[in-house]
Amino acid sequence: MSYYAVIREAGPGWAHGGIAAQPDVGAHAAFMNGLADEGIVLFAGPLAGSENARLRVLLIVDADHDDEIRNRLADDPWVRTNRLVITSIEPWNLMVGAERL
Repeated sequence: MSYYAVIREAGPGWAHGGIAAQPDVGAHAAFMNGLADEGIVLFAGPLAGSENARLRVLLIVDADHDDEIRNRLADDPWVRTNRLVITSIEPWNLMVGAERL
């Protein structure tokens, strides 16, 4: 497995308002928690400044390749409704703190 830094942003389906104002917030949270339970998503959360505007999120993901990440995130209810889109997937070479994982 390899680590990746994934940035997702609000897509064209993002409703006005913050995270809690989005339809299917519970289904999205359950989906993301499922990926975390599987050990695919190690860390995830909104980046500063996106609380009251259009969302930007950083995910640290453990996967074999970027296609695996795209395929797994495609099942997110917010992806199917264009609320979230992937804007970047970059390999992440963890050098400090790896023993904590």
